Amino acid sequence: MRRLLIATHNPGKVREYRALLANLPLTVTYLDELGITEDVDETEDTFEGNAILKARAYTEMTGLWTWADDSGLEVDALDKRPGVYSARYGGPGLNDQQRYELVLAELQAHPPETWTARFRCVVAIATPEGKVNTRDGSIEGVITDRPRGDHGFGYDPIFYVPSLAMTLAEAVPAVKNNISHRAEASAAAKELLAKMISESAGNEA
Repeated sequence: MRRLLIATHNPGKVREYRALLANLPLTVTYLDELGITEDVDETEDTFEGNAILKARAYTEMTGLWTWADDSGLEVDALDKRPGVYSARYGGPGLNDQQRYELVLAELQAHPPETWTARFRCVVAIATPEGKVNTRDGSIEGVITDRPRGDHGFGYDPIFYVPSLAMTLAEAVPAVKNNISHRAEASAAAKELLAKMISESAGNEA
């Protein structure tokens, strides 16, 4: 059975991906399981660029098919910031609450009707042969004037989803995980993986 490397140190994310990919003929592993401590610097200025960068780097390091993602929040009134810097917005040392409070502070100079935003995620899958493909997902919303909800993480407490009539942090995980940007990108990437496995089996026959 083919091994797929998930380019993360986060065991929670790995559990989600193992569940998602459970019906594919794959053994899912991740960086810590392989003893890989190296982090790949996200030096690109797009989610797609960073996802590809990470997928290529780890597949070259391990010789395994590699799944890497990059995601973040784009706020229209802030010229799409924090964008690719979402996880490190405001500099090192800030926690999730400090980062979303910074976004709220910056938005005070803009009228609330311009606070439209989206979460975006891009998944890249790379092979040792040098092939790399991407799939993406997004969810549209509006930034709220104050945090609401205790679920989720990151910017979820200030991201209001009109179709749910609540923030992502107010949505229970089962609901969020069905509609999120990561869920959409991952579902599309799973279809891509299934096709890659089928083509690989055909080539080996």
